Amino acid sequence: MLNLDRGLVNFVGRLRVTGEVSPELRKQPLLMTPNHIGVFDAFVLMAACKKIGINPRFMLAGGILDAPVIGPALRASNHLRIDRAESTTAVGQFGEAAEALRTTRDPIIVYPEGRISHDPGLWPERGKTGAARLALAAGVPVIPISQWGAHEAVYWGTETVNGPADLAPLARSGLSAPMRRPTFRVHFGKPVDLSEIDQSRPSAGRLAHEKIMRAIVEGMIPLRRGELDKPRFHDPTRPTDTVSPWKPTF
Repeated sequence: MLNLDRGLVNFVGRLRVTGEVSPELRKQPLLMTPNHIGVFDAFVLMAACKKIGINPRFMLAGGILDAPVIGPALRASNHLRIDRAESTTAVGQFGEAAEALRTTRDPIIVYPEGRISHDPGLWPERGKTGAARLALAAGVPVIPISQWGAHEAVYWGTETVNGPADLAPLARSGLSAPMRRPTFRVHFGKPVDLSEIDQSRPSAGRLAHEKIMRAIVEGMIPLRRGELDKPRFHDPTRPTDTVSPWKPTF
C-alpha cells in the first residue's frame, strides 16, 4: 500500500523530505504529530514516511474513515479508529490506543488539530489535547511533523459529502494537479521533550499540547518561505473562519 501511495504522490507532484527519525527512536514505540492542511496530506505523509524507511499507522477520527474515496483506502491499510471525545466509546478507545501505542512496532500518526485548518494562512488550529495526553499516558517520544504543499493537490471541498456534486470540486482540482506539479514539503522534527511535565497536574495535557504545536509551527516556517502570511494557492472551497493561536509574529 505504501508503494502505491508513493507512486500516487509522485504522479501528482514533487515530494521533498527533510529531517529524520534516528535509528534509536525507530527501535521503540513512537507518536508522530503532523499539522493538517488538506485532504491529500495523509497520502503525502505516508509517502514521506516510506521515503525515510518507516511504516506508520494513522489514528483517525471515524468520520475520515467513513468518508468516500479516502476512507476505504485508509481502512484497507489497517489504520486505527478513534471517535470524538463525547462519544460513548471514546474513553475505552483512548485506553486501547495508549496500550497499542506502547506495544506497537510501527509509529502511530495522530493529527493534534483534529481537522483541516480553517485559518486564512493555513497555520495550525488550536487543536485538542488528545495526542498530547496519549503521549503522556503511553510514555513514548513525540516527533513533530511539519508539512506544506499538500493543500494544492485537492480542494478542501465540503465538511460533509451528501452526493456526487459535493465531490466535483475535489475531482476537478485533483485532475489538474499533475499538470500544476505542486511541491509537497515534509519535515520530521526533533523529539518534543515532555519530560518536565508532571502528569499528575490537571494542566499536563494542555502544556504538552502547547509544546507539540509550537514544535510543528517552528518546522513549518522554513517550508513556506514567501507564504508566511497566506498561501499563494487559493482554494475557494476552504473555510477561513478561525484564527490560529500558533501563528508566529513576523
